[in-house]
Amino acid sequence: MRYLVVLEATQPDTPPPDELMAGIMQLGVEATQSGALIENAGLAPSAAGAKVVLDADGLSITDGPFAESKEMISYAVYDTRTKEEAVEWTRRFLALHAEHWPGWHGEARVLKVFGPEDFPGA
Repeated sequence: MRYLVVLEATQPDTPPPDELMAGIMQLGVEATQSGALIENAGLAPSAAGAKVVLDADGLSITDGPFAESKEMISYAVYDTRTKEEAVEWTRRFLALHAEHWPGWHGEARVLKVFGPEDFPGA
């Protein structure tokens, strides 16, 4: 089963510590070697994007930046046997932030990507 993990955070004014980046790299190697991590990347600030909305007034397009207090800053795609495995990789990722970057706050959403298992008989 595939899961998309989206990380949102309020960015501090300081760059991430070297120890955090080393820990993230090691975790990425471990997740890739296990076959769980399919893809991951950082995301540009919302100022580089746009929002496309369809509502009762029709389609509208708004260029970023957006007013949300948190920015989506990265994503990862995992292929795991269970949701709990995807959540555990995500927990480990956030635990590295707690350990190496005091004051950093964020959240990760673990979202299931539809797969063949969701459409039996199709």
